[in-house]
Amino acid sequence: MNPSAPPEALPLQHSGHQWTSGQSGNPGMIQYTTVNIPPEPPKDHLIWSLFNLVYGNICCLGLAAVIFSVKARDRKVVGDLSGARSYSSTARVLNIVATTLMILGILIFIIIFAIQVHFYLAYKNRNTLIDHLQPLYKWNPPLIPQ
Repeated sequence: MNPSAPPEALPLQHSGHQWTSGQSGNPGMIQYTTVNIPPEPPKDHLIWSLFNLVYGNICCLGLAAVIFSVKARDRKVVGDLSGARSYSSTARVLNIVATTLMILGILIFIIIFAIQVHFYLAYKNRNTLIDHLQPLYKWNPPLIPQ
């Protein structure tokens, strides 16, 4: 159906009973209404980009994501939806990579910190154990007369 064409009325087939509608006009005619829904404008992911810029600007990916998000917003304001989609897609990919690297960095930091704490506590306990056991096994060499 062509959206620019005027709506058409098509007659119903005769069914043997009278059908009356609440509308004025011929009851045997159906009117069609065409609703034009504009395409949803692309998201610019600016908040996500700012989050990555402030909290996890790994390899300047957050900065690049902010730049592409602003470009997407500018294209959307101008009315260039295909350009906005392109910039938005690039900003989304950069945000995904930056967020993934930030989460991996945090996990690696937590794991390394836990390992360090474990080894520190093991070393500390080893020293205290040696200090407690040392008087029991203290060997005093005999004095050599001169």
